[in-house]
Amino acid sequence: MSQDVVIQSRQLTKTFSSGTAVNQLDLSIPKGTIYGFLGPNGCGKSTTIRMLTGLLEPTSGEIELFGIPIKHHEEALKQRIGYMTQAFSLYNNLTVLENLNFVAAIYGLKRTHRKARVQKLLQRYDLLGREKQLAGSMSGGQKQRLALACATLHKPELLFLDEPTSAVDPENRRDFWEHLFDLCDQGTTILVSTHYMDEAERCHALAILEEGNKRADGSPKNLMASMPATVVEASGNDLRGLKQSLSRHSTIVSAAQIGARLRLLVRQDINDPIGYLQSLSSSHHFELARASLEDVFVASTGGRHVG
Repeated sequence: MSQDVVIQSRQLTKTFSSGTAVNQLDLSIPKGTIYGFLGPNGCGKSTTIRMLTGLLEPTSGEIELFGIPIKHHEEALKQRIGYMTQAFSLYNNLTVLENLNFVAAIYGLKRTHRKARVQKLLQRYDLLGREKQLAGSMSGGQKQRLALACATLHKPELLFLDEPTSAVDPENRRDFWEHLFDLCDQGTTILVSTHYMDEAERCHALAILEEGNKRADGSPKNLMASMPATVVEASGNDLRGLKQSLSRHSTIVSAAQIGARLRLLVRQDINDPIGYLQSLSSSHHFELARASLEDVFVASTGGRHVG
């Protein structure tokens, strides 16, 4: 494995009595990038992260972090990784400062270094003045920043974030991502799971997961450029009726109304999609549109992965 690759998995699989949660997942994530897992609840994002952090043993497959097999090296690698869970996992009945000091003690930070490090993180994540506030009384955005401060307290080289912004508003989500890019700029490799399309577009690269399977991966730009369908928007009267009519055709991968337009994904093997659609409905106007990451997701999942 290249020294520049921080996370490597080969045929990573996890099965439970209820079925396969992760199915033969291959990953190769380079240093200093933000890599995303995009998919709905139950697609295998959290299970994969738990395996990559050493908290859950795979049924089969291999994992290497920093070129080191994770099996039998969990404790040594723990010092090099940070993990922020989906649910707020700190102590609600402890203050901000107490939570930070507790995590610092777990990671063995020396007292002489601990105070300066905690103070720096309080300032970085806008928590100054809240040192004595109980964590349970904080807003969603404040809890999020505290959790990130705790996850990065020991300066991890690799950071795992499991749907970290699911409980905060758009402004706090945007600010949170600015902090992630600051960490990335300092050399931290970040793996983040999300079901928000706008967040996924911020990643350097991502994998679209469905029912434990990787349906697509690459940079958002490349995924949109190579999507195996053509995006067309329709306008005119009775768009609901048009949607019903076009959805009967196997050549239409997806049809969804966006405001006053109907957004259509047409199979790529239709050479003249505009002409084809006009032959199906001459009373509507059709024009080509740019693909979005949501279009890629729709075309790759739900049995529609036509590529």
